[in-house]
Amino acid sequence: MSRLNWQEVSPDGAKALFGVHHYVTRNTKLPEQLIHLVFLRISQINGCAHCINIHSRDLGKTMPIEKIVLVPVWHEVRQLFSEQECAALAWAEEVTLLSETHASDAAYAAASSIFGDKDLVDLTIAIAAMNAFNRLGAPFRLPVSVTA
Repeated sequence: MSRLNWQEVSPDGAKALFGVHHYVTRNTKLPEQLIHLVFLRISQINGCAHCINIHSRDLGKTMPIEKIVLVPVWHEVRQLFSEQECAALAWAEEVTLLSETHASDAAYAAASSIFGDKDLVDLTIAIAAMNAFNRLGAPFRLPVSVTA
């Protein structure tokens, strides 16, 4: 069943949300690759096919495919990911699964030991934004473009 295009129906809402996306991808000190890695993991957790497709492609420009396909099991192959990447992935999972984790003190301490105050806030804003995009993309079944 075809579903509506949320961006067309609410262009002002889309503009506001994309403004947050622009902030985290262009106006923070966080590496762009790290942001897309976090975006991919969040999208995997939330089951947003459109976003998984986009962020896998974005990462494919700067990261080996072997590493990208192992993102869902990064805990098992930590040695492939930097300390910063592991901290970002762990915090992304903690915040995305907030109703289960309650952003534990241990997770917060781990994230704040790697990221300075501003970077941790910006990372959390990025996580919140991606969760918002997933909560629009998945229910409205945004299309996935596949190239051969």
